[in-house]
Amino acid sequence: MNIGIIAHLKHPIRKPYMGGLEAFTYEVTKRLISRGHTVTLYASELSDPDLNVNVILTDVDYDRETLSRFRSHELSEDFISTHHAYLELMQDIDGRKHDVIFNNSLNYVPLTMSTITATPMVTVLHTPPIFEMKRAMLQERKTGRIRYVSVSKPNALAWKPFLNHCDVICNGVDISLWKFHAQPAGDYLIWFGRIHPDKGTHIAIQAAKLAGYPIKVAGSIADKHYFQTYVEPLIGEGVEMLGNCSHETLNELIGNAKCALITPCWDEPFGLVVAETLACGTPVAGISRGALPYLINSGTGCLTSSNDPADLANCVSVAVKMDRGACRRHAEENLDIERMMDAYELLLMETVGQLV
Repeated sequence: MNIGIIAHLKHPIRKPYMGGLEAFTYEVTKRLISRGHTVTLYASELSDPDLNVNVILTDVDYDRETLSRFRSHELSEDFISTHHAYLELMQDIDGRKHDVIFNNSLNYVPLTMSTITATPMVTVLHTPPIFEMKRAMLQERKTGRIRYVSVSKPNALAWKPFLNHCDVICNGVDISLWKFHAQPAGDYLIWFGRIHPDKGTHIAIQAAKLAGYPIKVAGSIADKHYFQTYVEPLIGEGVEMLGNCSHETLNELIGNAKCALITPCWDEPFGLVVAETLACGTPVAGISRGALPYLINSGTGCLTSSNDPADLANCVSVAVKMDRGACRRHAEENLDIERMMDAYELLLMETVGQLV
């Protein structure tokens, strides 16, 4: 197939990834190319040239220190620039001779323009409902031109009022890159990710203390006010802050932990930390929100429906006894990136077959 992939423009699509969406777009582009498809990635200027990038937005204003193109006095300019980048692309998209458009932009323009273009489109819903996308989808559903897919069942249900149908394809990780640890070498718990109120870092630290385990925290501070107010006061004996870690270091930290604490405080659509944790053979103790209860089973994790650290501590006592081999098998069978790619490749082929 000849596939045009539309990327989100908040960050360039390159390593090190700024987030899960950049990682997803990079991996699907690379892997579709490796499977023999002709792929063009429509992204911003600093994206990895190995991905056959067609630049639709300059990165001259991208701040490499803050890793953002958003400055408060330029928000309206950035919005307009992004709008026009997608508008110009979609006005010309039929002339690109693609068989299908694989839309990961999280922007309303490709949705709106799909009603007057001939090239079929698959749109991935990586987030909960966004206002501008909801309005565009309500109009697009009258034509049914777009095939939608969500990264998890609960996220698909959240979008249900705005579209006719939504497939579900779970995200995945390259299991082969995550070493399995049949037995943990450490006697600690691990929490990793962005330190942000949505991620509940402080709840994980409190739960670890109540459960009687030291905890290692790996990740960057994404919200300084949250860190200073809720996390920093908890740092002391038994709490080790590690900052950002390399893939290899993170693999060892996760694999040698008794269990991983995963504490979403919002309805997170997926969460690659789940797949990475289970791939290492490490069971999960977590908060049952968003996609998490759909990604683990009773043999790979223990969840609580509350944000009470005491309840989470009780989950820890259950999770640390779980079969680590079962965790790895669950990741291999359900959360491997090649399974994800097989599903997306089939969906793209079906979309082309249905509409040509």
